[in-house]
Amino acid sequence: MAVNAKKIAVYALVVFGLYVIITNPAKAADYVQIGFEGISDAAKAIGDFMTWVVNGGKN
Repeated sequence: MAVNAKKIAVYALVVFGLYVIITNPAKAADYVQIGFEGISDAAKAIGDFMTWVVNGGKN
């Protein structure tokens, strides 16, 4: 039963994504940009943390 719910959820997300892209491509582009900025910020934060760890936890 959980597999069916998962399939339905994925299907609903895909349909919603296509709906947003078709009805408002500019807004969809904004969402993609926000997503990539978030990923970039997260990668930078991980890099800063790893640098801090390698330096022995000192500023």
